[in-house]
Amino acid sequence: MRNYIGLIHKDTGSDFGVSFPDFPGVVTAGTTLDDARAMAEEALAFHVEGLMEDGEIIPEPLTLEEIMSDPDNRSGVAILVSLKTEQPKAVRVNVTLPADVLEQIDQYAEAHGFTRSGLLTQAAKKLMAGSA
Repeated sequence: MRNYIGLIHKDTGSDFGVSFPDFPGVVTAGTTLDDARAMAEEALAFHVEGLMEDGEIIPEPLTLEEIMSDPDNRSGVAILVSLKTEQPKAVRVNVTLPADVLEQIDQYAEAHGFTRSGLLTQAAKKLMAGSA
């Protein structure tokens, strides 16, 4: 199980906020420290599951030294947040496609924020779900 560093922030009159330097933009909050920690585990798992569904690579956790070398992170208190999600093993495959179809796939993927693998994964899941 991987652990990522979450940074707890608390302003006067606010909840305990948690951000993740490894995943900019992923934030959550809780009314107590225990609640903030639980919410952090849930937010991290939800975000990583979304990345996996999109075929994106999950980054290796940064070290505490790397995180604290950024002055913007020094106002938070670092906690370890366990990633509680099962990551399916990625398998490299060799697929033969017509060149024009591959070009269309790549253009569509880039225009819609996917990787090639992520787009093909989503398309296959959608097709299989529709036939069930």
